[in-house]
Amino acid sequence: MASYKIGAALSGGFIKGFAHLGVYQALLEHDIKPEIIAGVSAGALAGAFLADGREPYQCLECFKGHNTLDFTKIVIPKTGFFKLNSFIDFLKETLTAKRIEDLKIPMLIVATDLDHGKSVIFRKGGLAERIAASCSMPVMFTPQYINGTYYVDGGVLQNLPVSVIRKECEKIVAINVSPMETSDYKKNLASIAYRSYQFMFRANTLRERESSDLLIEPAGLREYGNREMDKADRIFKQGYDCANEEIKRRIAETGTIWK
Repeated sequence: MASYKIGAALSGGFIKGFAHLGVYQALLEHDIKPEIIAGVSAGALAGAFLADGREPYQCLECFKGHNTLDFTKIVIPKTGFFKLNSFIDFLKETLTAKRIEDLKIPMLIVATDLDHGKSVIFRKGGLAERIAASCSMPVMFTPQYINGTYYVDGGVLQNLPVSVIRKECEKIVAINVSPMETSDYKKNLASIAYRSYQFMFRANTLRERESSDLLIEPAGLREYGNREMDKADRIFKQGYDCANEEIKRRIAETGTIWK
């Protein structure tokens, strides 16, 4: 028997992760209240702030006045262009819970074990360090070293963690803020690398999307660059509006929000 009525699976997506908060706000307004959260990368970050007991708009406020460079430090690129030490410090200072098991809503954080080539689910341990591990996009950020193992972005192997909580939940809301949208792209190193990551993340979400009970994929987020933290309010609203539209569409067509 499932332990939770509703769970939420939050995808990776870098700056697009602010859309998770907007979608979550819409869910709450429709009386959909997840009892457990599984998050990857940006989804792990958004999920941790929600699981820490904050309302979605309060989570957004925590990032006001910051920019991407506040959380990173450029280094000689031996294992990555940036270190996330400042990001970890910010998380430790801002989040009330210091360990995953201390969060008010149960949470699972997904990262990729770089040493052994497998997806790892963190259910306990230092919260800030494990969020950073889940967010450490290869090459861009240096891998996180935890208990003798190097970890990188959870999205490398599992960018939408539905299966992580599938057996524990009656219903799962999957929020994918990184749907593949075909578009023109710049033919430079950064754009080609990022687009390649998108293909990889998209490929490993196909089965996960199908096993969810409510899938919300905010559109139009590709226009936001990963350094545009000042656009967080707009991204939040886009997630909020898309979620409301999808919920209303489902109710109109089938009489229920669930599959």
